Amino acid sequence: MTPTLPGKDVVRRRELAAFLRSRRERISPEQVGLPAGGRRRTPGLRREEVAQLAGVGITWYTWLEQGRDINASEQVLDAIATTLHLDPIERSHLYTLAGAAEPLVERHCKAISEPLRLMLRQLEPFPASIQNARTDVLAFNRTYDVLNGMSRRPYEDRNILWLAFTDLDFRRSLVDWEDTGPRIVSQFRGAMASHIGEPSWKQLLKRLRAESPEFEALWGQHDISSPENITKRFLHRELGLMRLDFTHLWLGPRSELVVKSYTPADPETAKKLDKLHAMALRQEAQEPALAG
Repeated sequence: MTPTLPGKDVVRRRELAAFLRSRRERISPEQVGLPAGGRRRTPGLRREEVAQLAGVGITWYTWLEQGRDINASEQVLDAIATTLHLDPIERSHLYTLAGAAEPLVERHCKAISEPLRLMLRQLEPFPASIQNARTDVLAFNRTYDVLNGMSRRPYEDRNILWLAFTDLDFRRSLVDWEDTGPRIVSQFRGAMASHIGEPSWKQLLKRLRAESPEFEALWGQHDISSPENITKRFLHRELGLMRLDFTHLWLGPRSELVVKSYTPADPETAKKLDKLHAMALRQEAQEPALAG
């Protein structure tokens, strides 16, 4: 008789338990401000010390290290990660093993390298951003910001789908909505097939379905598509209509991060992009004075 293999949730909890133990054992008491306290049976911190420093119950933390079927909130995971001195990659791994959605701010801080940010700056005056498959806007240059006002929005709302279906100002800039709306929903459905069990994807889908009946209707059509290079029309509140060629530049053969750039589709739009860039430079020059 073939033995029954453990389910993926069981395997994930076992991995979480082993990961926590390994990270606890590498932290010395002195690193977290505790006295050494003589000989210890095992290296590193004790479970009760981690629980105390993280502000959680010792029984609950013990269950977590034993791979019990319990849920951990974002606040608890953040406290444990801080106590165990986890770096950004380890923190992300902790959230994944715990089946929790990693905070968008964490991804924003670690996903984009300085060379990529420099590349975005060098693409100016052309607007450009870096996004993931979920359409989170992780980084952008100054012209893109003047075009879309991304820096005015909180990190958790910097998502193209969310803005398109819930933000009226952003929505007004999308001239060809009858084509754009169905297209971005079908692209999201196509991408989600590879992330069907991931909490962050499910969380975004839940938010969209709850907040936008229009999204819910399009989602129910089950249309599928993939990103493509096309010409888009944007309506800027000051410069008016612009025609922009939209280009995807993936950052690696297996990477889901993509540079999305806009280049002018006609001479009039080219002039308006120069004006957008000038507006961005003026805005940047004014910010230090405003801060002071």
